[in-house]
Amino acid sequence: MSHRPNQFRAYHTSIIMKTVRTFNTLFMLSSLDGKISTGDTDSRDVDKDLPKIKGIKEGLSQYYELEKWTDLHSLNTGRVMAKIGMNKKKNDITKILVSFIIIDNKPHLTANGMRNLIRKCKTLYLVTNNKNHPAFKFENKENLKIIYSSTINFLTILSRLKKEFGIKRLTIQSGGTLNATLLRSGLIDEVSIVVAPALIGGKDTSTIIDGKSLHSDKDLHNIKALRLKKAEILRNSYLHLLYKVQN
Repeated sequence: MSHRPNQFRAYHTSIIMKTVRTFNTLFMLSSLDGKISTGDTDSRDVDKDLPKIKGIKEGLSQYYELEKWTDLHSLNTGRVMAKIGMNKKKNDITKILVSFIIIDNKPHLTANGMRNLIRKCKTLYLVTNNKNHPAFKFENKENLKIIYSSTINFLTILSRLKKEFGIKRLTIQSGGTLNATLLRSGLIDEVSIVVAPALIGGKDTSTIIDGKSLHSDKDLHNIKALRLKKAEILRNSYLHLLYKVQN
């Protein structure tokens, strides 16, 4: 009986969080062993490497087809944008209908990267705690919204996106570290994974959920149970799995 008040408060807090913030779906391409990269350096990338591998490349297009049906707001990081080459000078930028929410503190994005993203997406929401971020050079751009905070609190950020900008749903496609932070904070509602028929390996290669390892019983609350909503067999031995997160 002594545990019930705490359980009730946790449940009540979870309900409040869901009403004030965006609904968030983690959407990733993963190998069977959970890897979302092909190596432990920024030069390795599934988008670049998997099309080279026979037995994997044949079904890869299904992931990109499913990606077209995700939410019109996509959350990612400056590091991922830099990794896929967004900082390079580009003249062939095609405007898309998707808006990006980019978390970038270091910064990983350069002025070139900012320019490319502003030209590419419908609206760019740049979240940073860095007063010297290149984003501030583009404050006059109509489709750029800078969300500055000296400390990044993700519940606050997601709540502001809903309250101030009317964003109700977004898709998360970031790296394993940020995925872990959001998951363990109870801020991921669904997980949509396209599983490629591949085993990549490498203990330092990023997975769907990285972050700090668990050490003791008191850490077990960080393990999130999932409820399967859909399991679909795709072509060429690919799978699409959709889970509800039991926050």
